[in-house]
Amino acid sequence: MVELRKRKAPAPPPVVEKKSKPAPKPKVTDTPKETPTEAPKKPTVPEAGDTINLDDFGGEIETNDGTKTTLKKLVEESKSGVVLFTYPKASTPGCTKQVCLFRDNYTHLTSTGLSIYGLSADSPKANTTFKTKQNLSYSLLCDPSATLIGAIGFKKAPKGTTRGVFAVDKKGKVLIREAGGPDATVDAVQKLVARGPDKSEAKEEAGDDAEAK
Repeated sequence: MVELRKRKAPAPPPVVEKKSKPAPKPKVTDTPKETPTEAPKKPTVPEAGDTINLDDFGGEIETNDGTKTTLKKLVEESKSGVVLFTYPKASTPGCTKQVCLFRDNYTHLTSTGLSIYGLSADSPKANTTFKTKQNLSYSLLCDPSATLIGAIGFKKAPKGTTRGVFAVDKKGKVLIREAGGPDATVDAVQKLVARGPDKSEAKEEAGDDAEAK
């Protein structure tokens, strides 16, 4: 008899594991770029010919006798405007020369109705001593915080005062703004006085007088 051999069942095919697809990476959204913050703009210093708003210009200051005031009040009290000359420190040689030049020329410099004031960051006590010793015919203004000194452009960084002169008329028009030594500051006002009132303003006043009649 022929012996029948059982055939071995074929081996199952190897199981091939399917590689799982990597999870999609989350989309990175562009983060909005931060806009650089603009640095605060420095206040613009007025120049000759500009017109300033006297209402809040320069903050509060005081006279050497301790009276609180503002540039607006000084202008209102004047006949035709205000001249401020700045000086670094009371009772120093250059500043003494400057205040004495304005003292000696006071009558001429105020002949057109301008009021003269010295302006510094000194204390009322220091400026009173200065005024008394030099026998000044005008008041000295004290601005320890340099708010008015800075507004007219004569504040040094980080501290100090530049010597100069600033003049403004009754309407807030800047007549002069110049830095300079003791003689130069007085000369600038002398030229302003010699020039006389602005012609356009003179015409306006003439027109107002004609209308009044």
